Amino acid sequence: MNANDIQLFALGESRGFGERVGAVLSVPLSKHEERHFEDGEHKTRSLENVRGRDVFVIQSLYSEPEISANDKLCRLLFFIGALKDASAERVTAVLPYLCYARKDRKSKSRDPVTTRYVARLLEAVETDRVVTLDVHNLAAFENAFRCRIDHLEAKKLFTGYFAPRIGAADVVVVSPDVGGVKRAEQLRQALSHRLCREVGGAFLEKYRSAGIVSGEAVVGDVKDKVAIIIDDLISTGGTILRAANACRQRGAKSVYAAASHGIFVGDAARVVANAGLERLVITDTIPPFRLDASLVQKKLTVLETAPLFAEAIRRIHSGGSIVELLASGSDEK
Repeated sequence: MNANDIQLFALGESRGFGERVGAVLSVPLSKHEERHFEDGEHKTRSLENVRGRDVFVIQSLYSEPEISANDKLCRLLFFIGALKDASAERVTAVLPYLCYARKDRKSKSRDPVTTRYVARLLEAVETDRVVTLDVHNLAAFENAFRCRIDHLEAKKLFTGYFAPRIGAADVVVVSPDVGGVKRAEQLRQALSHRLCREVGGAFLEKYRSAGIVSGEAVVGDVKDKVAIIIDDLISTGGTILRAANACRQRGAKSVYAAASHGIFVGDAARVVANAGLERLVITDTIPPFRLDASLVQKKLTVLETAPLFAEAIRRIHSGGSIVELLASGSDEK
């Protein structure tokens, strides 16, 4: 790819991730300025000419101690607006983690549907396209946006990690609730194809009332098998721990967990350290900065997503197929 054909920006805390994406593409990050004023306001602008260019802006929208997801979103919006005002031909927002994706419906009277509002904000500054990874509810994500969207999946990464470690052992992919069955089924099929044998599937009942989660009935056979619990994200870790305990109680030989986004708030460190979990596998869309480094080394595996995003950017820029990228992501081609 010719570096003159594309411009790649990475804002603030996502610069390291952006540099890894740029290295895969052989495209250096374009220069920009981020200024922070004493009253809390800020300004972000490109230091390079973007007129008529195909521009990609990387910003993972998770909260950190020094900057909230709201701040990151606001800075992203202003920067995209400035790029469009500077006559960029097309601006694609590359969002490894999309904030507010879990608030995709009204669960109570007069509830906000924040996923839709975020979509409207991005569209208001004339964002041409949005790329993200493993949102909480794909249908809600697709319905929220009117601009072009691309939804990437981490299943190839998880398949590549688990397949060589499973060996000849019997394995079952477990969804911690009914809502995640489709995600678990996709990983089950990918593992079955990679291992050249049938992989089992199971799911747990889950009930939520006043913020309390209950239900431990397991539908499916986990006895004497390696259980892999799959979810889109881990926040406090309560859902994963509930599923791990249920699998252990029903005779699972070992239990692993995988999630695309590791948020790790509240009592998550206790969950990660739990002896019932052999290991927890996440991607690098959110660095595990809330966990102690020794715990990360002992129990966590972080898979790199930069090559996946780089290939998506390459295909979007050249008119290639994201559908084929996702199909090959299950090792079917």
